Amino acid sequence: MRKDFSNTALIIIDVQRAFEDEKWGIRNNLNAEDNIQVLLKTWREKKYPIIHIKHISDNDHSIFHPSKPSSDFKDIAVPAENEPIFKKKVNSAFIGTGLEKHLKENQIEKVVILGLTTPHCVSTTTRMSGNLGFETYLVSDATAAFAIKGADNTYYSAEQIHNVSLATLDNEFATVLTTKELIQNLGEEIKA
Repeated sequence: MRKDFSNTALIIIDVQRAFEDEKWGIRNNLNAEDNIQVLLKTWREKKYPIIHIKHISDNDHSIFHPSKPSSDFKDIAVPAENEPIFKKKVNSAFIGTGLEKHLKENQIEKVVILGLTTPHCVSTTTRMSGNLGFETYLVSDATAAFAIKGADNTYYSAEQIHNVSLATLDNEFATVLTTKELIQNLGEEIKA
């Protein structure tokens, strides 16, 4: 792992009120937003690049439709004035947005990904980031999953979904680490 994170973009995916809706069911990692807030504060203090991703839907009945308050960012992740927002309609933050172009134009080769949810938009964006050649880090405790039923009606807990999602990404598409590990690496960067 490189120690210099100065031109590493923090990509915060879909930290929106829509994920507070009870329709999602049981969620793991209830401290994810606390960790997102810590990393967002750290990146702002260091003046490192921050990028916000917002999921929007064209379906006016969707909780992600821009007319609905549920599509708004959660209070802990409201973008600052100078922080770009890319709006997406699919799982990957790279499809139908200018994210890849923005990263390349700003010579950003490393990204740290966090947000909601682990098996969907976080995973898809992480996979594409790795495939596009970005040095990609995924913060395991700054993302979360919901429990789901499989096609065979088998119930998978939120923790199972989260852990398996992370396992399929680690050392293949990204380096998976915790908030504490990332902060420690930032500390070592300062000492170096």
